[in-house]
Amino acid sequence: MHWRSHVAGITFSCVFVVTHFTNKFVLSVLKFTYPTLFQGWQTLMGAVLLLLAGKLGWVEMRHISRSAALSWLPGSFLFVGNIYAGSRALSHIDIPFYFTMQNSSFVVSYMMIRILHRDRTSWLKSISVLLMLLSAINLPLFDPQFDYSAYLWAFCHLFCVGAYRVFHVQHKASNLSDIEQQCINYLLSVLLLGLAAHPTGDLTGAWEFTSLNSFTFQSGCCISAVLGFLLLLVTVRLKHGLSLEHVRVWGFLSKVSAMALSPFMFNTNINTKTLLCVIISHLGEALLIYSDRDPQL
Repeated sequence: MHWRSHVAGITFSCVFVVTHFTNKFVLSVLKFTYPTLFQGWQTLMGAVLLLLAGKLGWVEMRHISRSAALSWLPGSFLFVGNIYAGSRALSHIDIPFYFTMQNSSFVVSYMMIRILHRDRTSWLKSISVLLMLLSAINLPLFDPQFDYSAYLWAFCHLFCVGAYRVFHVQHKASNLSDIEQQCINYLLSVLLLGLAAHPTGDLTGAWEFTSLNSFTFQSGCCISAVLGFLLLLVTVRLKHGLSLEHVRVWGFLSKVSAMALSPFMFNTNINTKTLLCVIISHLGEALLIYSDRDPQL
């Protein structure tokens, strides 16, 4: 059982890294700046593959009642905001900076939980949250390629991630599994992103783009969509096989691996001050994991 948990964790890390690298390649290297279509295609493929996997019995997915689906809709709206804003940010921000900003979602979750429950927290956890907050505030100031729009989307992304984490924990509809929740997320995402594609001009721009980069772009999008689906499956498997503490450790190691490998795959403009922000932020996350052996977030 012990070696199986390591295999599951290593598999998760590999899929996590390759998924983010593929998304970064399509958004930054190919410069496909039409996130409504990019994320719409990913979620459409994810929904189709998930429903197909349910029909074949590869994943357990029951009939979702209307009341359960409606109760989960706020989480689905946050999911759409998460993936859309995340794509906008990732297309212009280097991967180490992207994960540093994303880490600040723990600050959002921390503040929301404090407001909702007014529970006292340990000084160690407060310090870890403060480290992540300070890193996110200072990183844009030191980034030599500062892009106001990209960091604005990054702040939207981290807010949606933090709020989604809290909603997921606080949601009382326990009859919905993680797979069923994600199915609702996918279906709502396809609807909203599909409706937004034409008014934003993404549909026309994407058609012109694919005519020039058809094979590379289509291959990248297909691989990205399949990897996103595989990441969902391995994440659910990891959660079912390990404690929440160990899942968070594997998530942390996966992000560190992606950041360490990203300079070998993409042009990364990093200096001493931004490197310190990245290191301090992830030291804060490591401290958060250590300080909360039975986390609620």
